[in-house]
This record gives sequence, structure tokens and C-alpha cells, in this order.
Amino acid sequence: MVDSSIITPQSSPTPQDQSTVPAVPVPQKAPAPVVPPQTASPQTPFTAYAPYGPPVAKKIPTDHYGSTYIPVDSWVYPAMTRLYSMGFLNTMFLGMRPWTRRSALHMLQKSQYDIINSDNEEAQEILAKLLAEFEAEVPTNFRDRGAVYGLESAYTRLMGISGLTLRDSYHLGQTISNDYGRPYQTGFNNITGFSTVNELGRFSLRVRGEYQHAPSAAGYSDALSSTLSKLEFITFAPPNKPQDTIPSGPIAAENPFRLVEASLSFHLLGHEISAGKSDAWLGPAAGGAMAWSNNAENIYSFRVNRVEPLNIFLLSKLLGPVRYDFFLGSLKGHTAPNSPYVHSEMFSFRPTVNFEFGFQRTIIFGGAGHAPVTLHTFLKGFFDFNDTTASEKFSREDPGARFSDFSFSYRLPFLRRYATLYADSIAHDDVTPISAPRRAAYRTGIYISQFPKLPKLDLRIEAVTTDPKVGRSHAGTFNYFEVVQLQGYTNKGLIMGDWIGREAKGGQAWLTYHLSGNEWVQLEYMNKKTPHDFIPGGTTQNQFKASIVKRLGQDLELNGWVQYEGWKAPIYKTGLQKNTTVAVQFTWFPKLHTYPQY
Repeated sequence: MVDSSIITPQSSPTPQDQSTVPAVPVPQKAPAPVVPPQTASPQTPFTAYAPYGPPVAKKIPTDHYGSTYIPVDSWVYPAMTRLYSMGFLNTMFLGMRPWTRRSALHMLQKSQYDIINSDNEEAQEILAKLLAEFEAEVPTNFRDRGAVYGLESAYTRLMGISGLTLRDSYHLGQTISNDYGRPYQTGFNNITGFSTVNELGRFSLRVRGEYQHAPSAAGYSDALSSTLSKLEFITFAPPNKPQDTIPSGPIAAENPFRLVEASLSFHLLGHEISAGKSDAWLGPAAGGAMAWSNNAENIYSFRVNRVEPLNIFLLSKLLGPVRYDFFLGSLKGHTAPNSPYVHSEMFSFRPTVNFEFGFQRTIIFGGAGHAPVTLHTFLKGFFDFNDTTASEKFSREDPGARFSDFSFSYRLPFLRRYATLYADSIAHDDVTPISAPRRAAYRTGIYISQFPKLPKLDLRIEAVTTDPKVGRSHAGTFNYFEVVQLQGYTNKGLIMGDWIGREAKGGQAWLTYHLSGNEWVQLEYMNKKTPHDFIPGGTTQNQFKASIVKRLGQDLELNGWVQYEGWKAPIYKTGLQKNTTVAVQFTWFPKLHTYPQY
């Protein structure tokens, strides 16, 4: 017997069967394949980057989490600067460093979608490395960030120097610059240190300490030291003997343990309010910053830093988002007067995504042996824009040694993805270098982040002068100098602004081939000249340097370089002097811990 519910191909359904059995679907023609658009947009994105998730919103909300500063010698800064010069990171303030870990992360998040959906593979490689660097700041599963803590880095640098060196930025020059004022001399030198990151809620603590070793040296003779001291109108005798600004001999070997950074911060409404030692690099250039750099040892200070861009009602319609930074501390290594105070304030604006400009002022005031500082005197430094008369200068009405800075950076038209032009300038006792351009010192430069057909190559060229053509510039008594604060713009003997020093001219150039987002090979050239009307006989320096930064695995970095220097300073040594520096540094970057773990 055959089941009537089963219909075979040979059987025909009854009318009753036709009402209960569904009809076979009619085949439909498949749609044509969708061709991805040549240009990505939020409506038609490329789909090859699914692991990155959906597009990131352009407006990244600020948060209340505290965050430690990124040290200015970190690989993060050249990497992010390269991204900026490729046309990304439109919220970045190049002239105000350091950035905090979270402020840097926010810059990346706001450009992440544009970078991923671009055709720039170099930018995508850099982005991947940077996001991995800040991985601990971004919890998974939509959690709030908890505690971030642990050893950030541990490092040792082995450095050998043959030949006589210079370590005198206030007079003759430096063989090694922008190195936190670390000691070095001919022979074997070493630094071994560590850094930690600790973040919880609004609070953050960063500590970076290291052992530093430099061998002994002969130093300057008493005759040379006395000659150089007279240039500052100081008699080379106690209490002005010795002076940190003059490396008088004999120089003993150094073996200190120093805190390079040690800063406790509280985050409030987009500000980091901190106390302790922290970096500052106030300027857009790479070779030096006129207002503040890491050439000298960091100072202990109280600091209020607007780390996130701020939009001010009406004002930002014209000038764009603004950032500002203020710190107050004391300087060491001064004897005339002893231990003066210093404060710095800077405002930086971004009226367009391609243009940034900033104004900064540094005032050195007070100190043992100076007339007492009053609240009136302190406030006068902020609000008085008149020149200080001679009678005021040596009284309690003295507002201090005032230095004003103006800087800008601009991604050039038609070359937005390739070239950034920038300039940094400083003037002594003027409201701003813009009002007195002939009296100002300058560091100008151009950075080309990549070349057509050579995307891994970049080039940077900078020219610098602190020798304006005005009468007061002679004998080194203008920029970085002051008639009351006789050790000038220095901390522990080294200039805390641009290492080029007083009344000098020079330039630097860097050619870099990028192996990956955080690895590269670099060639560097530097030239500096000081005229004979400042240093008798003048000085000349030429340096050639080759370096490599390579990751030996994910967490271990090798940074090695060889530098040759030839210099002339007849007041110190006759004839051409030569030295060669060979250094290798190993840095371990362990993974930071988080709590709760994610």
C-alpha cells in the first residue's frame, strides 16, 4: 500500500493535495557583485579592515581619568609627528609637549578611522604600534578603565668616548645635547635606570630614576674659567667658584642616582595638576626648543597643564581650540643670585586643522642675594609689558628676567600629506618676538614625512641662530643672558632652552629610513659656529651621527649609534680636536598591569 502523502515524480497530485503542498520557489537571478568604491567614506567604507571594528566617532568624549606624561625622548613623539605630517592627527598640538598617555590616545582615536580607510600603509603601521603602546588605557568589553600600574621600562646605556669633548652649552658648546643634563666625559659612561606608570581614577604617579656614571676629567684651567666668568661680569672666586656653567677642573668622576622624572598628578576637567619633576618641550622643532627642552636636568615644579584641547565660547570660533601650560619651580646651579625661581606659561591655538601657533613666556626671578620678591613683583611679571628701567632692575620692583617665545607649525598647501613648515623664536625682555623680530633668536625647519615612491624615507632640516644683528647681541649678553640673573637661562649649568647656546648659528639635518612603525635607521649632521666677539677666537663644531633603533622581539629595544665630532675652540685647545662616541642602549618594555584584569 502506498502512502498518499508521498508524491513521487511520476505521480500527479490531487486537487486536495495541491491546496496543502507549498509550491516550489521560482529561481531568482543573483545580484551583481558589489565593487568596493575607489574612495572610502563613512557611508561606503572599505571592508578589508573588519578586525578594527566600526568607524570611531569624530568626537571622542573626554574623561576624568588621570594619566602619566610620556617622556619627551620616547619613540611615540617622532611616530605621532610623522602621522601628523602625513595629514592625520588634526587635534595634535605639536608645540606643547609632553602629552599624557590618554591625551595621545584620544588624538589617535579621533584619526583612527581616517588612517584605517586611507591608502597609506606607513600610517597604518604606525597606528598599530601606537595603539599597542596604549593598550592598557583601553579596557575590553566596554569596561571603565581601572588601575594601570607596573614597570614601564628598564634600560641600560653603555657609551664609550675617545677624544676630548665639550660640555658647556653656556659658552663653548656640547658634544651630547638634549640628554637631561646627564654627565659624560672621555672614557666609559653608563646610565642604568627604570620608569614606572601608576594610574588610578583621577590620580597618576610617574617615577623614572637612574644610576649615572661618568669618569673624571681635567676640565678648564683657572685662567680659562676666569676669562669665561668675566663674560658674565662675575669674579671667579668664592662663592662664585666653582660655577656649574663653567666645567672647571679637576672634574671628579660622577656616580649619582638621580630622579629624572617624579611627578604626582590629579586630573580635573581636562587638566593635569601635578607636583614634582616632569619633562617640558615647548616648541615644534626636533633639534631644540627655544623656550624649554630636555637639554638640562628637569626642575621640581608645581604644574597646571591643560592636556585636552579646550573650546572657548566665541574665542574658538576665531582661534580654534586652545591648550595652556603653567609651571613654577626653582633653578639650581646659580650662584649670582643663588637658587632663583622660574615660572613658564604657554598658550597654543589651532585655528585650522593645518595651522597651530603659540605664545610662551619664561621669567626667572628672585633668589638668595636678590631684593625680596613681593606679590606685587610676582604679578608684575605677568601683567607689565613695559621695558624694565635700570633703577627698577636692581630693586624689589624687578619683575625678573623675562623671555618671550612665539612658535608655529603649518602643513603646507598641496603637500598636506608630506610637508610641515615650522618656526620657533625667542626674545629677551620683549612682549613677543613678533613685536621685535630683529631682536629675536630663531629655529626654523621643514619636515617631509615621506616621499613619492619612497614612503619609508623622511627628511628633516633645521636652521638656528641666536645672534641677531643688534648691538646688544655682542659678547653673548643678549639671548639667554640677563644682567641680574647672571647665570642666565640655565639649570645645573646647562641651557634649559635650545642647546645651540648664546650668540651662535648652526643647523641640523636628519635622513631617516623607517623599518617599521617604531624602528628606523638614521643619519644626522650638525654644524655650529660662535663668533669671536663673544668667545675669543670663536668656536666651530661639526658632528656626523649614524643610529639604529631596532626591536629584538616585541619588548626589547636596541638603540645604537656612532658619532664623530670635530671642533675648534682656540681659547681652550689649539687646533682641530676630534672625538668619537659609540653607544648602545637596551630597553625592556614589559607589559603594564591592569586591575581589574581585562
